[in-house]
Amino acid sequence: MTVRTDATTLDDGQRRELRRVAFATVIGTTIEWYDFFVYASAAGLVFGTLFFEPAGPAVATLLSFATVGISFLFRPLGAFLAGHFGDRLGRKTMLVVTLILMGAATTLIGLLPTYATIGIAAPMLLVLLRILQGLSTGGEWGGAVLMAVEHAPTGERGRMGAFPQIGVPIGLLLASGVLALMTGVISPGEAFLEWGWRVPFLLSVVLIVVGIVVRRAVEESPVFLEIAEKKAAAQTPVVTLFRKHWLLVLLAALTFAGNNAAGYMTTGGYLQNYATMPVGDGGLVGMDRTPVLLAVAGASVVWLVCTFAAGALSDRIGRRNTYIIGWIAFLATVFLLFPLVNTGNPWLLFVGVSLFAVGNGFTYGQQAAYFAELFPASIRYSGVSITYALGAILGGAFAPMIAAWLVQRTGTALSVAFYIAGVMVVAFAATLLLRDRTGIPLGPEHEAEQAESPIYGVTRA
Repeated sequence: MTVRTDATTLDDGQRRELRRVAFATVIGTTIEWYDFFVYASAAGLVFGTLFFEPAGPAVATLLSFATVGISFLFRPLGAFLAGHFGDRLGRKTMLVVTLILMGAATTLIGLLPTYATIGIAAPMLLVLLRILQGLSTGGEWGGAVLMAVEHAPTGERGRMGAFPQIGVPIGLLLASGVLALMTGVISPGEAFLEWGWRVPFLLSVVLIVVGIVVRRAVEESPVFLEIAEKKAAAQTPVVTLFRKHWLLVLLAALTFAGNNAAGYMTTGGYLQNYATMPVGDGGLVGMDRTPVLLAVAGASVVWLVCTFAAGALSDRIGRRNTYIIGWIAFLATVFLLFPLVNTGNPWLLFVGVSLFAVGNGFTYGQQAAYFAELFPASIRYSGVSITYALGAILGGAFAPMIAAWLVQRTGTALSVAFYIAGVMVVAFAATLLLRDRTGIPLGPEHEAEQAESPIYGVTRA
């Protein structure tokens, strides 16, 4: 049973379908991002030692974080492919394909021999599998958010769009929790380096099976069904997107870049590395792995709550106003984070990351509905996917590596705070340049209205 996107009241059957869509999108994105964050956390904790040790501790750390960033460079390719086929063949098909690709790559990382076993081939294979993760992530997000937003009635798009968004903090919570269990209980100390780090990657097999079963049970997006019925799909959606809406893509990508650069201090594994690196090896704090992972896992709950609250609030006050609240919260806390981490106290670390998570949630929860309302129906999958992927490159791709380099050069994390604040200010400015389009009709019959530029001072995209 499809749900009309302009509905203000829904019958019981439509509500059940809406709940199935919400569940399917949050489960799928949770699995995708669990896989992604397990890698990022492992990069901060052990990959430098296991795959890049001959380079020395400092360079090994930079190389390990570089593999986190490399996957971002392939997100646009994943977004191009998934966007093209998602606009032509449907949202649902691409969601299953990207989930399988991510799960296969993650599982193979868990089986990968280290440098000590096969030499230079180990980091090369690691990079290859990380690239496959990047391709999957580039295509996953657009399909998940459009399934959620395009099924939703107009007044609930922000809330429904928040479901795939909360899959990100849930994924971080699961990744940090499983890693904390492995480092603190099942395989502490050297056992974690020897075999314990592999277990979280191998668990992906079970999660993928669950995700595929859930996703196959939901119906295709009603907007795409209308597009297919009217034969309104663009023949070359990516070409159309960049020919007519390139400036919109750039500005919207910059809004996400601020959130992504800040968020990847924790989700990209940098904070975990910063807090746990031994002082003798160039670290400044030297905490144990387990309390740091538990603090990050706890702060993920704060991020989750704020993300969902932002999505719901944006239905009431608009996407743009919710973003402004988030940027103010971010800028108010960015210079508190590292002083609290530097105390070496796990509870103060938790407080610092939790305060940071408020801004993270309020610049993320409304993003699904915000991006969906920016682009015309015929190129929407391409638009949201490519914009998201470009924003990730501009913001989070190499943020952990840049942060590690800044601390090595300056000897203080204050330089990282200034770097993150600078990216946030640019994102804030980009937000102010875009009109709020909350509630705009999403169906293909309103394509002309959707094509009107939301950029201040530009009459057409």
